[in-house]
Amino acid sequence: MNWEGLDSSILGPACLAGLIVLATHVPLGTRVLARGIIFIDLAIAQIAALGVILAQFLGMDEHGFGVQVAAAIAALLGAGLLSATDKRWPRFQEPLIGTVFVLAASGSLLLLANNPHGGEHLKDLLVGQILWVSPAQLWTAAIASSGLLAVIAWRGERLTGLAFYAVFALAITITVQLIGVYLVFTSLIVPALATTGMHGRWRWAVAYSIGATGYVTGLVLSAVLDLPSGAMIVWTLALSGLLAQLLPLRRAQRQAALEGEA
Repeated sequence: MNWEGLDSSILGPACLAGLIVLATHVPLGTRVLARGIIFIDLAIAQIAALGVILAQFLGMDEHGFGVQVAAAIAALLGAGLLSATDKRWPRFQEPLIGTVFVLAASGSLLLLANNPHGGEHLKDLLVGQILWVSPAQLWTAAIASSGLLAVIAWRGERLTGLAFYAVFALAITITVQLIGVYLVFTSLIVPALATTGMHGRWRWAVAYSIGATGYVTGLVLSAVLDLPSGAMIVWTLALSGLLAQLLPLRRAQRQAALEGEA
């Protein structure tokens, strides 16, 4: 085990990046789950990644503002398309989302086919580079996420249709380059899924706790075991969600057993 990997100067910003992501992804994830369009986040995240790859294919600096704009435009166009299909063919929305995801993923592969570093770029977009987030990225993500969170709170249940898809697309655009496609999906779905059946502030508290526990535990384990951080956090998030489901069930079983003995 590599205990020297527990460097707060690296893990601290990465933890902060995770909390910034969770700020918007927890409330958006619960809405996605309630609407039954679970894979929309995966599709739009992949579309945003396609925008990044296309911008780099056209010669833009991978760390420049143009790439961010390209990712946002791609995600918004994808959101507009899925909003239109949701209105026109609501019964087929889930397979259409899957089709859009496959097209975006295949398009990314085609654009990277002749790039000698294409495999590495694709890996970075899928798994993310959360350990190497810069202060500029954190500030940008924090400010943009705060604005989106304010819109989510202001609109409440009235955040529907194209407005919902637009907010969702921008939130995904902000985070996909921080943490990668896989971790974006997990951050949206696992806390929401693990707290299904809960209501009000209790649900938010548990969902954010699951997310924070998953990120901190995953980062620590990845540092100690010298394993990829993004992939490890996906697993610890899933295990945190499972544990959150099992503990109340175990307590209920124990209570029922005690009542049976009485």
